[in-house]
Amino acid sequence: MKIEHFAFNVKDPISMSKWYSEHLGLKTVKQVNEDPFTTFMADNSGRVMIEFYNNPADNVPRYGEMHPLLLHLAFVSEDPASDKKRLLEAGATLVSEDKFEDGTHLLMLRDPWGFSIQFCKRGTPMLSNSELS
Repeated sequence: MKIEHFAFNVKDPISMSKWYSEHLGLKTVKQVNEDPFTTFMADNSGRVMIEFYNNPADNVPRYGEMHPLLLHLAFVSEDPASDKKRLLEAGATLVSEDKFEDGTHLLMLRDPWGFSIQFCKRGTPMLSNSELS
């Protein structure tokens, strides 16, 4: 089985998708410009997507009140320090930053809507190079 997408019920899927496109390089695969404003976005591998939508059939979780270890979206980062600077300037906020003896550098931020996003540079990559491109 392959993972196709992860879906997140959010307050403003259109604005979020624009920010994720502009600042994280995700590409819009499909967007519905009426309720529930569903947007599917692919990473640069084209193999995994996330979905932002706003469906009032259920509550939008209070992502900003959730501990990042409960839920976060993690990205591979070649340069977490550069990503941190760039994303803080784009409205993200810093939650934590950890560096480990094996060379791993983990950066946890919140996007401008409070959703937790992590940036990972692993001392030993967990995905093969073919999965990263």
